[in-house]
Amino acid sequence: MNLQRRIWLTGASSGIGLALAELLAAEGHRLALTARRRDPLLALASRYPGQVLVITADLTDRHAVQEAGERIEAIWGGLDWAILNAGACEYMELPAFSASLVERVMQVNVLATANCIEAALPLLRHGEQPRLVAVGSSVTYLPLPRAEAYGASKAALRYLMQSLELDLADEGIATTLVSPGFVETPMTASNDFPMPMQLTSKKAAQRILIGLERGQREIRFPGRFIFVLRLLAALPDWLRVALTRRRREAARQQETH
Repeated sequence: MNLQRRIWLTGASSGIGLALAELLAAEGHRLALTARRRDPLLALASRYPGQVLVITADLTDRHAVQEAGERIEAIWGGLDWAILNAGACEYMELPAFSASLVERVMQVNVLATANCIEAALPLLRHGEQPRLVAVGSSVTYLPLPRAEAYGASKAALRYLMQSLELDLADEGIATTLVSPGFVETPMTASNDFPMPMQLTSKKAAQRILIGLERGQREIRFPGRFIFVLRLLAALPDWLRVALTRRRREAARQQETH
């Protein structure tokens, strides 16, 4: 049995978040689970009485997030891990560029995460082997069609976490960025394109937990998929763009047949 930790997990009502909550609860950790939907959190809490703290909140509401942090502090006095998993994805459909779409995605993936970091850091300073974790995306390795808003938000999150790693090192607070490929979740269920090497939420959660126990600064998976993305990104720009466009055209032709 590993160290019993006090863990705040956001986006815990479905997908990777719910799968992580299941694994962490089974290991005996104390969990503060946050999402907008309350029922899935209550269902898990009922199976682990006294171990799971349910906190429903809109993470884009800074005041609500601060209240969540204050509640955790009042009950536990601090945090050992904060796993910021909540996210959103919308794709751009050009020629109609939508600034509103960019704003919505940035609100959830960047600003809501920043709200949680603001609330979590004072608690992590009272933690045992504290670690700040954010779930990004492998999309940051390679620009992809229609991913202007989603990719930009996750790229911002990557820079944010990498910069925080430098500033938090002197305080003994470690950071981890999670960069998954395609994972089977309610969010990806609506994708209208092929998703190679897709993992189940449970498999993704298992890989994240292994990486966190090892203290990895970045957790990337699946390995072959990440390798291909990084290989394409290393190509000369003209060749990378040509190959990406050709792949997109092939996908369009498949859809019409």
